[in-house]
This record gives sequence, C-alpha cells and structure tokens, in this order.
Amino acid sequence: MKCGVIGLGDMGSGLAKNLMLNGFDTYGIDLDDRRLKTFVDMGGTAADSPAAMGTVCDAVFVMVMNGDQARAVILGDEGLVSAMTPGSAVILSATIKPHEARGIGADMKDSGVHLIDTPVSGGFPGAQNGTLTMMAAAPDDVMAKFAPVMQAVSANIHHVGTSPGDGQTVKACLQSLIGAQFSATFEAAALAAKAGVSGQVLLDVFSTSSAGCGVVNNALEKIIDRQFEGTGSSIHTMHKDLTISMGLGEELGVPLHTAAAAMQIFHAGRTKYPDGDNWVCTRVIEEIVGAELHRKPKS
Repeated sequence: MKCGVIGLGDMGSGLAKNLMLNGFDTYGIDLDDRRLKTFVDMGGTAADSPAAMGTVCDAVFVMVMNGDQARAVILGDEGLVSAMTPGSAVILSATIKPHEARGIGADMKDSGVHLIDTPVSGGFPGAQNGTLTMMAAAPDDVMAKFAPVMQAVSANIHHVGTSPGDGQTVKACLQSLIGAQFSATFEAAALAAKAGVSGQVLLDVFSTSSAGCGVVNNALEKIIDRQFEGTGSSIHTMHKDLTISMGLGEELGVPLHTAAAAMQIFHAGRTKYPDGDNWVCTRVIEEIVGAELHRKPKS
C-alpha cells in the first residue's frame, strides 16, 4: 500500500515517520513549508493537493486540527474523495466532534471510499514512537484490510464501533478524564509549591502511589523542570478536546462538573500563555499563590 498523511505537525510527523519505518511509500501535505521539508528529508514525497495524494494512495491519515479542516481535505473540490479509488480508505485520526465525523461519513457513503474514524491518544511521544492508542470505528472487513497501516503507527488498536462518530465519542469521554487528571495535577503542584515541598519529593511519591499514571507523571515532570513550551503538547489541542467533551455532555444531557472545572483551568492557561503547552496552566495558579514548584528547591 501507498499511504498519505495530511497534517505533518507534532502528531502527523510521527505518523509519517513510522509509516516510512515500516516500509510504506508515504506522501505528505502541510501548510508549513518547514514541516514539509523535514518530511521530504526523511524520505517522504510531497503532494500538491489532497486530490493529487488521493490518486496515488490506498490509505490517507487526516491529522488536522478541527472538523472544518477535515471536511475540506476529505470532501472539498480538491479533496481526497474526489480522486481516491473505490476500496481505498480515509483514516480520520484527528479529534473532531462526533457529529462532524458522522456528517463526513454520510457524505462519503456513495463514494466507495471507506472512512475509518479513529482518533488517537498518546500525544507527541506516542506519535513519534509509534505507540499510539487508536479508538477505531469501521466495519470488520475494513479494519482487517487496513490493519497493517494502522499497526505501523500504534501499539493498541481498539475496535470501538462500526460507524463514523463512534471513535470520536470514545475520545471525547477519554479527554474528559485526562483533562481532569491534568487539572488536578496542576493544582496539587501549586499546593506543594506553596507548602515548600520539593518537586522531586512530590514526583517520587505521586509516581509510586495509586494516583501515579502516565498522564500525571509526565505532567509533573514537565512542571518541576519548568518545561512549559516546545514539548509537543500545545495547550490549544487539549482546550479544543475539552470543548468537544463539554459539547457532547450538553448534547446528551450529562453533567460534567469536573471536566467543566478543567475546561476553565485550560481556558485561563491558554489566555495567559497562548504559546504554551498543557503544563503552563500551573504557572497561572503559581502566580496567584506566589510560589513555584521546581525539581530541587531554589537556594
């Protein structure tokens, strides 16, 4: 199979790298010329448009920021579906609203091109290391046909449904939990800072307690080392994901009290530090209390 990736940012660049490492001829598109050059230098082939990519690719990952962008590259005048052959697949790995995925799937129905709705989890490290978790929704035969492509970029593929939107729904539930874990970690870090506890002590205890997990441990590592930018986890992405979770809760009439609090913490962080990563929310709380958490106490 020949594969494509639309969107070569922190996540998409990892998809492309691991496709190539697994022997797939890989085509790429990105609006940023620097990202595209890096991709070509790795051995990829730049495509002029989604349609041009569609004429040569059997499977294309769409890793863009939102539903409007996904619809445009899939169904626009020069979109993938206008050129892909019947039996090929669009692999929607971006996180968008469930109803947006359902709408794209409905409009692709008579094209003969399959849609695999599979948002991912694992962040920048997971994308770059090929260890993402996929929440995939497609019929069994489609999943089987494109399993080698998906396995090239992920460590865990969960078949969560058969219809577009099923994958996005599971991702919205997951992000409501991860958002709460993040925000609780930010608050606990600020509390420790104000109390005079060192960051290393807090990490040692948290990471070996029942509260320790990948989300908490990684966030706390970034906080105590003061790594608030350039870690591959832009605050805008998590803010968007929480917006989707909250929207789904409103649509279904489900109260999301904790996710709502997390949403406000991320909103504050994004407003104060728009160029920051997720952990920068801690700085907002630290500024309120007048203390910072470092790995080792400042002399």
